[in-house]
This record gives sequence, C-alpha cells and structure tokens, in this order.
Amino acid sequence: MRLAFLSDLHGNIHALTAVKRFLADQVVNQVVVVGDVVGYGASPGPVIDFVRREGWVTGLGSSDMRVALELGERAERHGIADQVLGWTRKVLAPEQMEFLRRLPPGGRLMTPVGRVRFFHGSPHAPDQRLDVMAPERELEALAETLGARVVVVGGTHVPFVRVVGDTTFVDPGSVGLSLNHEPGADVALVDCVGRKPRVALHKVSYDYASSAFDIMAWNLPPVIADVIRTGRMA
Repeated sequence: MRLAFLSDLHGNIHALTAVKRFLADQVVNQVVVVGDVVGYGASPGPVIDFVRREGWVTGLGSSDMRVALELGERAERHGIADQVLGWTRKVLAPEQMEFLRRLPPGGRLMTPVGRVRFFHGSPHAPDQRLDVMAPERELEALAETLGARVVVVGGTHVPFVRVVGDTTFVDPGSVGLSLNHEPGADVALVDCVGRKPRVALHKVSYDYASSAFDIMAWNLPPVIADVIRTGRMA
C-alpha cells in the first residue's frame, strides 16, 4: 500500500499539475492533502477545483481556515500572507469557499503497518504547529495518544522525516511554496508494507517561471515570486 502525502499547495496550479504527472508513474493507492490548499499562490480557485475533481482526501490547513472562516483576523495585520488571503476571499466562488469550510481538521487511515494520522498543525488546531524536533518523550507520548504508527503534519514548507520509537513522523514539505532552498514541488511517498513504513521524499520540477509570472500579473507581493523561483525566503 503506497500513500502520497501533499501539503501546502498554496494556490500554485503549475506545481500541482506537475505533481499529478509525477504521481501517475508511482502506482499510488491514495493521495492525501494535509491542508493549505490556498494562500500565497495566484490560482486558489483552480487548485480547489483540481483537488475536488481528483477526489483526494484533504484536511483543513491554517490558510484555508483563515480564508473560509475568517478567524483570527486583526485590523493591525498587514503581512504578506494577510494581503494574499484577503485577495483570495475576493476571487473564490461561493462553492469553492464552501469546500474549504467543509474540510475536516485531519483524518486517519488504516494500513498494513498500522494507523496513519494526518493533520496540518496539531491534532485539533490547524493554526498550531507540531514541533517534529521536540524531545523524543513528547513525540512518543503524542504517538501513544494518537495510536499511530505514522503521523503526517504540514505547515513548515520543509520536507522532514523522523522516527521516534515505533512511530514515523513526516512533514511532506510544500507543493506550492517549498522553503528547503531548492525550487520545486515537494511530495512524500509512504510505503505501508512489511514491519515498518518506508518514506521517500521527492522534489518535482515544474514551470516556476509561469507561477512567478502569475503572482506578478495579479499584483500580489513580488517576494512570493522570488520564493517560488529560489525555494528560500529572503
């Protein structure tokens, strides 16, 4: 059983279409999106429609929550993310907003190696971040509470794998806005066979120039285009 985990699509349709082509060659049983379908990128509507059309299992991310539920907004917020999220609310159709509102905060899958749990931030709060570098005893306690052999989280935009005891923690990185100093779309493949899961992290090349052009064409913050082209935040 092979699972593909994607996270932080962030409205980047060029990256997402490249990932679909990549997955077509991987014999994947199920694709799971660990939140943040929208935010930063210039194609939030097409990305939502893409995910809906593919029928991929999808969880609620922090950007999705702030767009759809308008939670946590403060008048003094004027950051890059806030500018894009405000713009995203204006360009999404009502049915696309409703899709975001209906996303669950996470989910679970049963596999031959045991239970897989996935969520964007923490088990109950997409806008909180699980520290995968926390002391082992903390992660062991969390794994026991979740009853999981694999825990998949998002939000850092940096691919990462850590094995603590009998549990594998995975951050797939970001499809739409990777920050591991290499441009491209991040994908995590998890093979749930044998006694232990096997995780492979992949970097998928795509048309970064077109994604960056879209950012500029919609008059979104140019720093986002720079991140797309370089894989790093200045």
